[in-house]
Amino acid sequence: MTLNFPLVSMKTLAAACLTGSALMASQAMAQTTINLGYNGAPDPDKNAVHVFAENLKTLVEEKTDGDIQLRLFPNSTLGEEQERMEQTMSSPMLNIASFAGVSPIADEIFVSAIPFLFDDFEAARTFFDEGSYWEEVENVVKERAGIEMLAVVEEGGFLAFTNDEKPISHPDDFEGLRFRAMDPSQVALYESFGASGTPIPWTEVYMALRTGVADGQMNPPMYIILGSLYEVQDYLTLANIQYSNQFLVGNSQMMESWEAETRNAFMEAVTEANQQAREHNESQVEERIAYLEEQGMEVIRPSEEDLTAFRDIGQPAYLEWLKERDIEQRWIDMALEDAGMSDLLN
Repeated sequence: MTLNFPLVSMKTLAAACLTGSALMASQAMAQTTINLGYNGAPDPDKNAVHVFAENLKTLVEEKTDGDIQLRLFPNSTLGEEQERMEQTMSSPMLNIASFAGVSPIADEIFVSAIPFLFDDFEAARTFFDEGSYWEEVENVVKERAGIEMLAVVEEGGFLAFTNDEKPISHPDDFEGLRFRAMDPSQVALYESFGASGTPIPWTEVYMALRTGVADGQMNPPMYIILGSLYEVQDYLTLANIQYSNQFLVGNSQMMESWEAETRNAFMEAVTEANQQAREHNESQVEERIAYLEEQGMEVIRPSEEDLTAFRDIGQPAYLEWLKERDIEQRWIDMALEDAGMSDLLN
């Protein structure tokens, strides 16, 4: 569900927004209705991000006594990733962005997607809520683009592999297959297993799978249901590859223009809405897997030995890919320390 766009142009825009929007602070102070844009349908049964957005709208309006009201724009109606991030940098608004939205500003965010970094939800949530790596990511995004990273929003569990060629339970099963990739990091992961990867926008994934442009893809069960991918995919491999998340972001000048009481009330609403969405999301995971099985997908749960094989191949390849992107080693070190995986440090 991502689009790729130039890093340079986004950074240039960020600088312009920070220096050329002198009137925006006063505009934000008078703004009582804030737009919130995000991907996916306004369906709480299929879109965990929409559940979060609805909860946030209700809680913000309650906790600020109506001083701030949110207007929701699902289905990317405010634009795709690039457009929404540009709007967030230049105007008083909120946005729920994916990696494709944030990475042109902070390429370092890809470090948080090291495959098999987390064993479960608790480990992933602790990493983002309490870790020094993520705190530093928040700092650089604000410094470079005038955007505050407000919450890490779960979008449906851990990523799983799907394909329509054969059951996949071990990395060797990938040989010769073609996969849709969300971004370049996924291409690197597929190639480490002997498959090929091609970036394809989310809006084109169903047709790419249906016509054989790609044999498979990876997403959490929620997105497999949301995109009706079970209609064109036969096999579901629950390898718990990566924690599936997006990011609530907001314009810094807008938030700094609010009174302290209003800002505190808003952040309380963010925290509470995120907790509610997490509980809802985790409770739905097994139900979603069962639904996919009912639709005819064969569910493969790799053994511990096979999961170790995935990890032993995928992690080193991904770490090498991060280095090829000239991401400083200190970012990788911080993330691995926060995740309790210091054994991978150089």
